[in-house]
Amino acid sequence: MTVPANPQPNLPAQDGDPGDATPYVYREPGPLRKALPWLVTAALVLGIIWLGTSMVKSLEGRSKGALILFIEGGWKRFLLFLLAASGVLALTSLIGQKWGQARTGRRIRYLEVLGDQLTHLFLMLVVLIAVYPLFYMLVAAFNPVNSLFLSPDPQSSNFLYRAGLLPKLDALSYENFQKLFAGVVIPGWQVLAATLSGAGLAALGLVALLRRYGRESAAMDRLNTWLGRLVIVLLALLVVFITPAQFTGGDNNSKFLLSVRNTLLVSGATGLLGILLSTTAGYAIARLRFPGRFQTLLFFIFIQMFPVVLALVAIYGLMVQLGLSNSLIGLVLAYSGGAIAFNTWIYKGYVESLPLSLEEAALVDGATRWQTFLRVILPLSGGILVFIFLNQFIATYAEYILSSVLLTGVEKWTVGLMLISFTSDRSVSWGIFAAAATLGALPIVLLFYSFQRFFVGGAVAGGVKE
Repeated sequence: MTVPANPQPNLPAQDGDPGDATPYVYREPGPLRKALPWLVTAALVLGIIWLGTSMVKSLEGRSKGALILFIEGGWKRFLLFLLAASGVLALTSLIGQKWGQARTGRRIRYLEVLGDQLTHLFLMLVVLIAVYPLFYMLVAAFNPVNSLFLSPDPQSSNFLYRAGLLPKLDALSYENFQKLFAGVVIPGWQVLAATLSGAGLAALGLVALLRRYGRESAAMDRLNTWLGRLVIVLLALLVVFITPAQFTGGDNNSKFLLSVRNTLLVSGATGLLGILLSTTAGYAIARLRFPGRFQTLLFFIFIQMFPVVLALVAIYGLMVQLGLSNSLIGLVLAYSGGAIAFNTWIYKGYVESLPLSLEEAALVDGATRWQTFLRVILPLSGGILVFIFLNQFIATYAEYILSSVLLTGVEKWTVGLMLISFTSDRSVSWGIFAAAATLGALPIVLLFYSFQRFFVGGAVAGGVKE
C-alpha cells in the first residue's frame, strides 16, 4: 500500500488561511465572451446611425426657421473630418509603434496604440462639446445685439462662420458690461483696495507657478501665506463697506455689483457660521458620551431626507416673528440651520479618524476638553474646515428659492435673484444676462481653484481609519 509522502487532512480553510482550498485555474473565455465587446460596439454604432437618419428624415420637408441653422452637407463634412483625423492618428500610431519597439526592444501591439489615439480623439471632442456652451455664453456677453444667437455670415468661405458657430470678432464690444457699472460711485480708497487685491492675486498666481516648477522654500511659503491673508483682508473690506448709496443708476442693471456684494456677505457669513456650529457639534458627538447622542445622529439623518422647499412656510413665518424678513441676517441664519446636519456628519467622521492618544496626552497634561478641542483638534483640521466653508459657500452662492421668499427689495437681492430679474420682462436682456452671469461666476471660480487641493482633500477626509 502506497502512502503519500506528506499526508494532509482535508480540513476546511480557516479565515485568512487558504489551507487546501482549490487553486484558481485560468480558463480561456468562450467565443461569446470574446465577441461581446464587439457586439456592444456594433450595437452602439448602429444605434447612432439610426438616430441620425431618423433626425434627418424628421427634418425633411420642414421650413427652415430662424432658430435652427442648416448647413447643406454639414454632416458629410463632419464625417470627412473624423475620417481624416482617424487616418492621421492611424499613421502616427504606426510611427509611434515602430519608434517604441526600436527604443525599448519590446513588442508593442499596433491596435493598442491606435485604440489609445482614437480614445483621445473622442475625449477631445467630448471636451469641446462640453466647453462650447461656456464659450457661447461668453461671446453673448460681448455681443452688443440683445440676443443669445450668434450672427451667421452667409458670405464667408468658412462654414463655422457661415453657420454662426464662431462670432465676428470685430462686432464684439464691452457695451453689456458698461451697463452693469453705470451710475456706480466708487471712492478712492476702494479703487486702491481693489488695485492692491488684484496685484495680490497676480502675485499669488506667480508664486504658485514658481512653486509648481520646483521653487519650494520656507520663504516662498511665508510669502504665499501673507499674500493670501492680504488679499482676503482687502476683499473683506471691500465687501463689508460697499453701501447701496454708491449705486445711483435708475434700473436693476446698475445694481448688479451690489447683488454680488450681498451674495459674498451671505455666503461668507454662512460658511463661517457653518464651521462654528458643525465643528463644535461634530466634536461633541464624536468624542463625548451623553444621553441622546444616538438619537441626535438619527435625527440628523432623518432631516436630511427632506428638501428645504418643504420648510419654506415655516422658515418664512419664523423670520417674520423674529423681525428678520427681508434681511441678509435672516437669510444667513436660514442657510446655516439647513447645513448643520450634513457638515456635522462630515466633521464627526474626520474627528473619529484622528488618533485618540493625542487628546489623551493633552488631558493628562492638564488641558480641559475645550482647550483640547481648540489647541489639538482644530489645528489638525485645516483641510476639512476649508472643505466645509467652500461647500457651504458654493451651495448658497447661486441659491434662488429660499432667497426669493425671504428677500423682496432690490437692494437686498443676491446674484440669483438679480439674474432672474433680467429675464422676467417681456423683452429679455440676454446680452446683459450673459455679462452678469460671466462676472458673477468669477468669485466662485477664483475661490474654488484657490482652495482646490483643500476641497478635494477635505472631501475624502476621515474616509480611511489608520
